[in-house]
Amino acid sequence: MAEKVGNVTKTRYEQLVAEARELISQVARAQFHLGEKALEIEPMRPVGGSMPNGTDDLFTVEESLQLFADDIGVARSTVEDWRWTASRWPAAKRKEGVSFTVHRILASIVVDEDRWAAIEDVPFNQRTGKRQWTPDAAKRLVGQRVDRPVTVDEKAQAVADLTRDEEVATLVAADLFKRPGLAEQVPAEEKARVVAEFTREPEVAQKVTADLLRRPEVARSAMRDTTTRMLVNRAQFDNSEEVRQTIRERTPAVRKIEHTIEYLDLVGSCHSYVSSLGRLVPRLRDQEFTEDERETVRRQIGRVRAAADWLEAALESGEFTFDDQLARLLKGE
Repeated sequence: MAEKVGNVTKTRYEQLVAEARELISQVARAQFHLGEKALEIEPMRPVGGSMPNGTDDLFTVEESLQLFADDIGVARSTVEDWRWTASRWPAAKRKEGVSFTVHRILASIVVDEDRWAAIEDVPFNQRTGKRQWTPDAAKRLVGQRVDRPVTVDEKAQAVADLTRDEEVATLVAADLFKRPGLAEQVPAEEKARVVAEFTREPEVAQKVTADLLRRPEVARSAMRDTTTRMLVNRAQFDNSEEVRQTIRERTPAVRKIEHTIEYLDLVGSCHSYVSSLGRLVPRLRDQEFTEDERETVRRQIGRVRAAADWLEAALESGEFTFDDQLARLLKGE
């Protein structure tokens, strides 16, 4: 049984291709002739070179081409396409057997000599094993988007175009992540970027972080980072403070207990300070201090006096909030 293409034999298919090529050549010649007629009606002008609009006896370029298009029964954009392509390809530079479509695509090459040299360098077609022009081959040459992507970059670009719609992108992404082994081929940097994108929502980030920190090796590695460790410690403190605040609100007696403890701490601190001075000062008898040492002690006495004054004022007013100046003083700034 003979090999078939569609509903015809291979031999008949070759005959049809040969006839179609002849017809394509005829169509290309007709399109170029139509473009030349449009050029005769309206030669190409530099940008801004159209005739003024609104005159009684002159047409603009658009009006002339629209009239021509209407009279021959095609769209004006088609006439403009013919006209522009014909202007880029003088008759002597057109390639016989190459479609008008390929000429139109290659017409975007700016330099005339480069354009005319390009059409002579016929690309190799992997499918047929021959050198021949196709629209996609021409588009690759001039950097346009191809209709049938072949290379990895072309396929990636096609996927990007098809997934511009958010719903489509979501479905495609979810399907891709279901493929076994796909994640192993993605570089670590890209994986991190994807995870960051997926964890923008706090609820998702919390769940992912909790799951990751349950892995001992991950937790150990994360805690080696100083910033991460500091943030974790801060989070633990904040959580504890939040729990304490909740308990205070629910159990008023807790606050009374805390008040008693804090009062005892405060009184104990004052007593400890006075007791320390009572123990240390007598030992300083007959000791000589340098001027720098005296100045250092004076600064510390100033800090103690400021703290004592603040505490006394706070007890009187009930306002136990540091101001910036006092905070800097107590820090020794």
